[in-house]
Amino acid sequence: MTDIAKPAPSCVLVIFGAAGDLTRRLLMPAVCNLRRGRLLPDDFSIIGIARADQSDETFRRAFDAGMRDFAAGAENGAEWKWLRGRMSYLKGDFSEAATYRALGERLAQTGQHNVLFYLATPPAVFAPVIAHLGEARLLQECADGWRRVIIEKPFGTDLRSARELNRKILSVMSEQQIFRIDHYLGKETVQNIMVFRFGNGIFEPLWNRNHIDHVQITVAETVGVGTRGKFYDATGALRDMVPNHLFQLLELTAMEPPTCFDADAVRTEKSKVLDAVHSFGARDAKRNVVRGQYTAGAVGGKAVQAYRQSPDVTPDSKTETYVALKLMMDNWRWAGVPFYLRTGKALGTRRSEIVIRFKQAPFALFRDTPIERLTPNDLVLHIQPDEGVTLSIGAKKPGPKVMMGGVELRFDYKDYFEAAPSTGYETLIYDCMTGDTTLFKRAEEIESGWRIVQPLIDLWSDGKVDASPYAAGSQGPAEADALLACDGRSWRALLRSETS
Repeated sequence: MTDIAKPAPSCVLVIFGAAGDLTRRLLMPAVCNLRRGRLLPDDFSIIGIARADQSDETFRRAFDAGMRDFAAGAENGAEWKWLRGRMSYLKGDFSEAATYRALGERLAQTGQHNVLFYLATPPAVFAPVIAHLGEARLLQECADGWRRVIIEKPFGTDLRSARELNRKILSVMSEQQIFRIDHYLGKETVQNIMVFRFGNGIFEPLWNRNHIDHVQITVAETVGVGTRGKFYDATGALRDMVPNHLFQLLELTAMEPPTCFDADAVRTEKSKVLDAVHSFGARDAKRNVVRGQYTAGAVGGKAVQAYRQSPDVTPDSKTETYVALKLMMDNWRWAGVPFYLRTGKALGTRRSEIVIRFKQAPFALFRDTPIERLTPNDLVLHIQPDEGVTLSIGAKKPGPKVMMGGVELRFDYKDYFEAAPSTGYETLIYDCMTGDTTLFKRAEEIESGWRIVQPLIDLWSDGKVDASPYAAGSQGPAEADALLACDGRSWRALLRSETS
């Protein structure tokens, strides 16, 4: 990015919730990495806002340890020293008008007209903070400067709440000022999907129902709920992951080519994907969706207690920690092609990937050979932990007989490109500063995602639908395997000991 990108324009970054874990672990290291990449303006500054009573220096010292823990070596580097000297702190209650008056005075002292507000706060205060910013006239733009707001996920908890949140914030500011952030889109492989698809004549002609059998999208986590039991038990895997992370990957995989890389062109094509997804009726919800909840087991050799034994989780909880869905689309490119999505906690492997399974070649040529089946042709886009691309093909084994073996053609980012230190937020924060909305969702895209899963939320709301058990450290519930098996397909194995 530093080869072609210019430093962002002069601006002030205001972080609401600056004393929180998100700021310490991700945001501040990301901003430091932007400075390392020469992408911050010389007159950049940060104002942190939280309730704690502390001085500017106390505020800065709190991040020294964070830089040491989450940006190894940066705490002693010139970039951090530069950034540290441009940080200040403002004590304030987000619900009090006095906080915003004090912020306005502080911003006036900086002399900056460009201000980026980052809401690193609980979702419940998104709308109130934006309302207070509007009342204090801190969101008004002028010819000499812009005002923008970054909102973290989750953006609503269902379709109704998402619509209401959109209504409230759009009554105060314009859509162009709102940046609904999803850190998954800061990952290089995710951004590379469009380049990979639309920039290679090998793949784009094959990227349709004529050549693709099905698509799998997986976001697997090894961690359990940990200390987030109170939040997670009221949320579940569906709300937490599907309308945002998984649907973002779905959109980039299935979208039509935009007319250009302009933000509106890209976001319009992404929105069309969700509009084409079949809605779930009651019958489809039971047949094409699997809920799971992990029981006691072991992950990486370490014992994991059952979800229901986690702190702040109801002992008889039916909240899902795993969900798998089969989606179909009504459009020319994907008619008849199933998209299988799965995500879960306390699984045996941490992995995020997109699998494109191409249709099998005719077997007739091999009927008189010892070959019993052809090697599946899978194009795998690895997102984490290792970013890259793998293509599985069949090849003849050496010897006098026609025997086939599966081989992989693999590309790893770290082997071909010098990757700068990254938290996944660098590109997104930089885009916010430059006003590029390509990687951020518009209001209708947010609502379309909730529209798809709302029937499932309604179906499970009465607590009568049980979540299928799966042992921590496994690949997930058996019902998820059956979801594909009834179509004559199988998941790409998460665990090396399992066959795909």
